[in-house]
Amino acid sequence: MKIFSGTSNPPLSRAICEYIGVELGKCAISAFPDGETFVKIEENVRGEDVFLVQSTSPPSNQNLMEMFIMMDALRRASATRITAVLPFYGYARQDRKDQPRVPITAKLVANLLVAAGANRILTMDLHAQQIQGFFDIPVDHLYAAPVMYDYLRKKDLTDLVVVSPDVGGLKMAHAYSQVLEGGLAIVAKRRKSALEVESMAVIGEIRGKNVLMVDDLTETAGTLTTASALLKRKGAKQILACVSHAILNDLGVERLRKSNIDELITTDTVIRPAIDGVKITTLSVAGLLGEAIKRINSNSSVTSLFEFKGGRTS
Repeated sequence: MKIFSGTSNPPLSRAICEYIGVELGKCAISAFPDGETFVKIEENVRGEDVFLVQSTSPPSNQNLMEMFIMMDALRRASATRITAVLPFYGYARQDRKDQPRVPITAKLVANLLVAAGANRILTMDLHAQQIQGFFDIPVDHLYAAPVMYDYLRKKDLTDLVVVSPDVGGLKMAHAYSQVLEGGLAIVAKRRKSALEVESMAVIGEIRGKNVLMVDDLTETAGTLTTASALLKRKGAKQILACVSHAILNDLGVERLRKSNIDELITTDTVIRPAIDGVKITTLSVAGLLGEAIKRINSNSSVTSLFEFKGGRTS
């Protein structure tokens, strides 16, 4: 097998290669003066099982286009199979028509990945699991939960309640509560705009408890910070937030600095600069993705990576 990396998250790609024990594939990625991307694969891939690692985090369009160009180069270089490894699948929030005359961009991205040459998809914590159905090629959907669970278990949290900051994350929160043997609660919210949400009520008992909020994605941190403010008013003690993909912009960082969240636990699916004034713990999913890549290459079962402590992660 050969593993190549785009420019979106080279440290994760290198960590995956280190786990597997292979060298990262050599390729040159540059830009023409007008901004067009140029790619040259600098080693032979004829007949190889190729894995291309690229998160579609900001700049999303640039990273997506770079991935399409790299896959086209690999396909024309006669790679036998190309697996697109997307630790973070961008545009996943646009997965349905929730208002008139809007696109379903998650489906468009799926079509473009296949058209560019992907034979298989490996991704992690999709915003909506039904996105797997947008593909007519095999999709291996991993969860960061086993990595999160190992870290949380070492913290030995007592009087724990797992909280979903919105209705959509209830299934994930239930899985965490089962594994961590804690209670379960939910925050009812109303989204005012893409940047602003309003938390309205807490369903469940959280007074005097340690609270763990779980979500798949945060960008502006509006959902997490408004939910944490409500939870604090309702008597929560320590508030932790567990988020698979923390794609924090300036507004999100500023909100977290002012919030009641004591610690944000996330993964390295996306790369970001160091942030002052916020306690962020970044856990690596390189081992999880590396193990999945090894099993796909050897045609072994990937199912056991979805399971831990006797139960599924979703």
